Amino acid sequence: MERIVVDPNSAVYALQRVMFADTDRFTESVAFSSDGQILAAGVDCHVYLWQVADGKFLRMLRGHESTVQSVAFSPDGQTIASGSGDETVRLWRAADGTLMHVLKHVHSVTSVAFSPNGQTLASGSLDNTVRLWQVVDGKSLHTLKEHTDRVTSVAFSPNGQVLASASWDQTVRLWQVSDGALLRTLEGNTGPVWCVVFSPNEQFLVSGAEKSAVQIWQVTDGTLLCTLSTLGGHALTVTGLAFSPNGQILALGVGSSVQLWQIADDVFLRASNRPVDSVENRALFLGGESPISEPEDKATRLWQVADKTFCLLCILEIGSHVNSMAFSPDGRLLALALGRGEVLLYQASIWQTFMPRRGKDI
Repeated sequence: MERIVVDPNSAVYALQRVMFADTDRFTESVAFSSDGQILAAGVDCHVYLWQVADGKFLRMLRGHESTVQSVAFSPDGQTIASGSGDETVRLWRAADGTLMHVLKHVHSVTSVAFSPNGQTLASGSLDNTVRLWQVVDGKSLHTLKEHTDRVTSVAFSPNGQVLASASWDQTVRLWQVSDGALLRTLEGNTGPVWCVVFSPNEQFLVSGAEKSAVQIWQVTDGTLLCTLSTLGGHALTVTGLAFSPNGQILALGVGSSVQLWQIADDVFLRASNRPVDSVENRALFLGGESPISEPEDKATRLWQVADKTFCLLCILEIGSHVNSMAFSPDGRLLALALGRGEVLLYQASIWQTFMPRRGKDI
């Protein structure tokens, strides 16, 4: 099934492939294999696998007894991890779906992530802990217990030395992977933190929280650099974050929309004919009855963050709550897991049209 959304004003022809659609089921998470050929999604109590090129369904991984909240591929693509409300993490052989290990928490598992070298798995849980596991045999390495409320998201730094965890205790915590030591606690949110992600160059750590809060932290010392205005209104929660592989696009899941921000060198955007603090009306809406319209909120679309500039390119109005998102390894696709029981793929052309070019006014 394919749907074409055409915007005649900007000549955007954006292909949306529906990989899965069943309103009676829950889709909570999505992940691409390292070669970009397979897409995994947590659908109810199972993990579904599709071939990305043509949307062909490959197999279903059965074994969980509650909703699969998070899925992840190992860097070599050979192992899939899934975390579930049944209080377990399961490790599967990607090639044939064989269950290899069952790892146990004492409450629902909300997030799983592989280290860049594929040797360690991190899992976060409603039991307020983060656990580190040895992938090859499922051995428990460390249990990190400093959070005082449920852990909602875990992410490894690109160099694999630091693990970030987000929690409903309104903090993000940074841990040393080698021994599980707490390195730093990042405070400043006024509500539960739902998601966290490192930029590919390890310069930034981004967290998403309630009240549409997106905070950008400096990884080296934990300094809060900026709180982005997400245009979502204070009633919404940022439930998903993803950087494109080249680090130039940051995707935010805010309610039933996805906001796409370009990250560029400060020098590049300052070449614009307009001063940074006067650029408005940059965001455009795609989808729904009015594919493109001016947002009522006139908040500034450019933010200076250290030596980079964050520019809001466009907003994809999805029409259903965005639970999770992931970029393909080549950055050409964005996968979404939606609350109405769908998994969607978007082509990069949908936002590339709005990216400013060198020497052109943005």
